[in-house]
Amino acid sequence: MTEINETIQSSDVPAAAEGQPEQRRGGGGGKGGDRRGGGGGRRGEGRRGGQERDSEWQERVVQIRRVSKTVKGGKKMSFRAIIVVGNERGQVGVGVGKAGDVIGAVRKGVADGKKHLVKVPLTRTSSIPTESRGVDGAASVLMRPAAPGTGVIAGGSIRTVLELAGIKNVLAKRLGSKTPLNNARAAIEALQALRTHKETAKERGISLEQIYS
Repeated sequence: MTEINETIQSSDVPAAAEGQPEQRRGGGGGKGGDRRGGGGGRRGEGRRGGQERDSEWQERVVQIRRVSKTVKGGKKMSFRAIIVVGNERGQVGVGVGKAGDVIGAVRKGVADGKKHLVKVPLTRTSSIPTESRGVDGAASVLMRPAAPGTGVIAGGSIRTVLELAGIKNVLAKRLGSKTPLNNARAAIEALQALRTHKETAKERGISLEQIYS
């Protein structure tokens, strides 16, 4: 019995204890190390690429208000941020974010604005092709194209939307409510309703020359 137990115990001893070289986890694993190093480089490049993509977007805060919600235990205070996001090359969006702190509300507003981007057709003079009108709630916004050098004739949140959309020559007029959020959304509706002359001719089933005649 003693000889059998000694045989079993000697067979359970690991190879390293018997004098064989112990293999390290990271060793021979030069390939594994290279893979991890290469992967790290790719991740770094991805971050840099993401920062470059994010850098083309600009965000402007239109309004930050402290709001309250009545709940069972009393009133719950929070912040609401209205953010306009655009790349000044024909894409713009309006977002709203609510959170317990200002930074969180702004972050949510930026994310919401990027989810609701609209494409704006721009002319060679950085203006709009035709007259347009947008309505949101009690707010109404009228936009007209302008000659080069006119600039952005607008105010409030409407001006912010037009500037971040990349429009440099336009005439805009607020015709309704003064609420910044409704005016910004009405401006988005007006920009979304714009059509180029080519698109208009295609919808009407006529040639482009007939529109100018």
